[in-house]
Amino acid sequence: MENEFLNEPDYIKELVELIRSGADRRTLAKELTNYHDNDISNALDELSTDERKLLYQILGDERVSEIFAYLDDPGKYLGELELERAADIIENMDADDAVDVLEEVDEETRKQLIELIDEESKEDIKLIYSYEEDEIGSKMTTNFIEIEKRLTIKQAMRSLIAQAEDNDNISTLFVEDDDGTFYGAIDLKDLIVARNYMNLENLITQSFPYVRDHETISDCIERLKDYAEDSIPVLNDKNELIGVITAQDIVEVVDDELGDDYAKLAGMTEEAELEESLMESIKKRLPWLIILLGLSMCVSTVTSLFEGVIAQLAIIVSFQSVILGMSGNVGTQSLAVTIRLLMDENLEAKQKFSMIFREMRIGFSNGLILGILSIVFIGGYLCVLKGKSPQYAFAISLCAGIALLIAMTISSIVGTSVPMFFKKINIDPAVASGPLITTVNDLIGVITYYGVAWLLLINFLHLG
Repeated sequence: MENEFLNEPDYIKELVELIRSGADRRTLAKELTNYHDNDISNALDELSTDERKLLYQILGDERVSEIFAYLDDPGKYLGELELERAADIIENMDADDAVDVLEEVDEETRKQLIELIDEESKEDIKLIYSYEEDEIGSKMTTNFIEIEKRLTIKQAMRSLIAQAEDNDNISTLFVEDDDGTFYGAIDLKDLIVARNYMNLENLITQSFPYVRDHETISDCIERLKDYAEDSIPVLNDKNELIGVITAQDIVEVVDDELGDDYAKLAGMTEEAELEESLMESIKKRLPWLIILLGLSMCVSTVTSLFEGVIAQLAIIVSFQSVILGMSGNVGTQSLAVTIRLLMDENLEAKQKFSMIFREMRIGFSNGLILGILSIVFIGGYLCVLKGKSPQYAFAISLCAGIALLIAMTISSIVGTSVPMFFKKINIDPAVASGPLITTVNDLIGVITYYGVAWLLLINFLHLG
């Protein structure tokens, strides 16, 4: 049984062998129905241009449109087709998938394709294009079923069947009020089991969740994730239903947002792409690096202010990286926790202060434990391996331990309060990114470590 799970079928290899088997078209068409569209899309790259063209002819425009929706680079394969055939394939796609495909071709080809598409599809595509990239309307699909509130159960079923030919997203039916505005939603299962004598009104959920078309993705993404619905309606300013966000759209949106947030935490403006040019990559990364260079110079300048301390106790430089590294780590941890919690738009001021205090206590507690460990290990290292006297060795380790405690406590506060400040002034808190927090905490670590050394070792213990 275990071997059966380990030896999973290689569908791509099977598909390539099937297409190259020399079987007649009818046999190929029948066999291809056994494979998922995604597996066929993954097999395209293994086929020659002629083999792909044969496959397109066998499958037909409607199936090919489903396969193209899974491609990462549909423009590459769309270019193998005549414009009329390519337009027919795009025409059969959901509007959001069609827009994604059109984005992959050059502007001139895009205009030609749009001209060849039927008016209804053209209007849907133009609607999706009308939204900014960060608006939820740009991610919606117009593939949904809408019925009128005044219908009977039997009429509603007829309307569903009539629309299902062009719209296969049927598990949730949306209801239009008499004035054309969104009224609610019906679960398909409830409509199927309903008796003819029942009132359609009794099946409608009026408090169904929705989003507005011009809402930014970052503002509504949490609401989308909170509702376990296969489709969430998208309404315009007139409360009219113009599209839906499907579960698949939500997964893609969340994935894109995570990619963008990860990029910002790395100090970049947006997620890097494998295909982007050298200049595009440089433009994304250079602005933050210039800012961080300036901050790093500040760290170096501050370090130079403690030249006297370093000259008298050169050995303390050996443990500087411990203080800087740990203060940066704890600051980044607090930053990650804070950005995640700040996604909740309903977070109150009291809760934010509680969060700062909580992170400060965590930083202090971890700093205390690590500070004690540092005192023991650094002191033992200096005694045993460096041959220093216990008094001298543990004075140095005490300095490092105290500095570590203070730096980690302050860094946890900075890692929490800085993104909160950015959020307050309406700047994406992810921009208060890892490199920024780490560099600021380096500054804190340097001041703390050499400041404690100056006070404790030179002015109090007179070790210089």
